[in-house]
Amino acid sequence: MNAQIVAFLVLGACFGLCTYSWQHLFSEGPTKPAGPGAGPDIGGRLMWALVCTFLWPLMVLTGVYSGWRLMRRARAAQAARSQR
Repeated sequence: MNAQIVAFLVLGACFGLCTYSWQHLFSEGPTKPAGPGAGPDIGGRLMWALVCTFLWPLMVLTGVYSGWRLMRRARAAQAARSQR
């Protein structure tokens, strides 16, 4: 394997491990994150890391879209509050 493939896979695995808590922003997993009482699920974290290892560019794009959509929703709510 050449260095670009290894770097791609390592970056994807790191992305997956770092974003497990926010997987709801990537249109994956539950719609809301688990509460603070719920312990980390090693199986879920491992599966998320494996998926992100190979698909992290797509996950980044869906995360950007989700962030844009949430920002637009927050602006609309703020505009509605200011009109009252």
